[in-house]
Order: sequence, then C-alpha cells, then structure tokens
Amino acid sequence: MRNMSRTAFEDGGHDILGIRIKKSPGSRNNAAESMLRGLLHRLGLEDFVRFGSADGSLECCLAANVAQELVPKHDTLQLAATLSNQGDSAGSPNVADDRLKREIVLAMLAAPHGFEYPSLEEFTAAISIRHNIATTARKTALCFDPRGIERPEDCWTYHEETSFTLIPGQPLIPSLEKATQPELTGKCYSFSCYRATEYVILLGIAKALEEFNPELLQRLQQQWETRAIMSGRFHDVFLHEYGSMDTPLPARYYVPGDRVWFRNPDACSSDVSGYEGSWVIYMGGGLFTNFWKREQPYTLADKCLEIYHWRHATRHDDAGELQIDEEIVASRVQASKADAEEHASILGTMLRYRDAQGIYATGGCIDTTRECPRRVCPGTAEIMLPVVF
Repeated sequence: MRNMSRTAFEDGGHDILGIRIKKSPGSRNNAAESMLRGLLHRLGLEDFVRFGSADGSLECCLAANVAQELVPKHDTLQLAATLSNQGDSAGSPNVADDRLKREIVLAMLAAPHGFEYPSLEEFTAAISIRHNIATTARKTALCFDPRGIERPEDCWTYHEETSFTLIPGQPLIPSLEKATQPELTGKCYSFSCYRATEYVILLGIAKALEEFNPELLQRLQQQWETRAIMSGRFHDVFLHEYGSMDTPLPARYYVPGDRVWFRNPDACSSDVSGYEGSWVIYMGGGLFTNFWKREQPYTLADKCLEIYHWRHATRHDDAGELQIDEEIVASRVQASKADAEEHASILGTMLRYRDAQGIYATGGCIDTTRECPRRVCPGTAEIMLPVVF
C-alpha cells in the first residue's frame, strides 16, 4: 500500500511488507504488539513473524527463513498443503476454520505491497470478512446465465430501475444465502460470474458486521430494501484494489477471500457475452471458485486451460449470435492435460500478466491486482453507502 518500511527481505523482485497496524494514541507498554501477539499465538503463528515499529505503527511480517520455506517467491497457492505436510496444529476446536484463518494471516504477513489498518480491531475484522467470503464461496452453487433474472421469490423482488431488492422485512443474510446455496431452497438460481462474486462478498461482509458494526449492517439492510448496489458502483463502495499495472502483484500471490479477475486474452472469443474473462473468489488451499460446478473448483492451471480453450469453442447459434460450446472446452481441456508438452506450452502463455485494456497481443490471463473488502469498524469504516430515501 503506502509508505511501509522494508522489514523483511526481497524475493523475486518483491519485498515482503506484511501488515501495519496503527497504535492507539497514548497506548502504553506496547499494548498493540501485546494484543497482536496474542492473536497470532491463538493461531499458532507467533514464532513465524518478526516485528518492527515506525511512525506510530506496529509492523509485522513473516520472518525471512519462514517466508522462504512457506511462500517462496510469494507463491501462496501451496501454503495450505505445506502447512498440512508440516503437521500444523490448530488452537481452537474448529480445526477447518482455524486452518483457513492461519492461511489468511500467513498470506497477509507475506504481502508484497503491505496491508495497513488503523486499529487491531480492523485487522481482526478483515480476517473475519476474508474467512466468511472464502467459506461462503465454498458453499455457493449457481447456474451460469449472464442475462439471468432470477432469485428466491419469498425474499427478493425485481424492478428494472432498482434490480433485485429485498422484500421489506426479509433479512439480508438469510436472503443472500437462499439465493446462493441451493441446499436451502432446492433450486439453483441464475447469475453471471461477476454478480455471483458480489453476492458472496456482500454476504461475507454482512456476517462480519453482526459482530463488528451492527449499525452498518442495518444500513445495508435498508439499502438493499431500496436499491441494489452493483457492478462498478459495488466495486467503488465495498472493495479496495491492491497492486497495479505498474507494480503488479506476483502471479501466484493470492489471499483467501480475494476477488480475482482472469482475463480472456483472445480477441474473438472475448466478444461472447460472459466470456470476456472470469471473476472468481480465491478460497484458499490453491483453489478458486467454480460456481457452476461447485464440486470441481479450479486450480490456477485449470483456470488457465479453460480460458485458453474458449478460443477453440466459438460457434454461432440459430440467431446468429456468437456462443461458446462448453462441451468442446471440456474436451480440449482434458486433451491438453493428457499432453505434457501442450499443457506446459499453454501455461507458459496464460501465466503471463494480462495486456492493458483493449489490447490483445502477447499477454496472458493473469491480472496485476486483487480486490478485497474495505474497512468496516465504527469510526474507521470506509464503506460509504448512498443516502437511502
């Protein structure tokens, strides 16, 4: 992010900056560090980090030897597997939740651009939100339809000007769960991949607000009873984008709970509606969401292969509109997996950073940025909702 000192080491052209937490004015006896150490201790991570202090803030990142072992060259995709192989232990009875939180915090401690928080509470809230998004994403199963207009009718209503809004009195969190988790309704609802990520992120934020900012949760409830926030507006209100075209994030650096864009680098097939690229959530464990086939989440290689073969599956439907034949894509992907030389060649192309918008040249599908939710705690929240009339 900004103005963070180099407290660790340089690896593959990127410094490890980790996190920075502003100390409370007048705090004594290193209270911020003590509380942070307590949080890390509960996750079994205290011995993994090194601490520093600058400009009234506490800095914390992975120790150099730990980073080189767990996240070489900022590769966080194998982090969960490495921890499992090392026999990581969890401090709470809920082992799965604890492991996910450990992976989140470790990935953040390895951040090449740094995460900054005005308080320990905001850092704790960020962990909770990321955990909620990742776990919600794992439960989400939808039907792909870029033009689909469909939600559970007992809690949602649709108007062209306001999109899907809550029926007054229907609570936001259960309504989002009904729309995205078919076990609750017996039905799979139609979404585009972009709108799907919005619902998952909103649900993750809303669940955290129950603990960290109930008043903001109530305002979200009122907002969605009035008008949905979508697309570019959703990004502006709820998300922070980190990394840039000038300072790209490492290609294999992802934190659970990130929203990730994989670009379709083929000019022709990217003209098909819904196939300009793919918006997904990184769930941790090296896996990205597959909302359409929940039981088959993507690895980074899987996603690259699928997007690459969209170019080989274009066809015109009866109305003359260009479409993608998913059966051809699936067949091509399996053939590429069976051919080691072709598989390596495709990945060599697709694992490049994407070209700039509007350019289709030598770039691959990897974005230079990631997106994560903004701050949410009272007094430091960045989520500014429109005035609800």
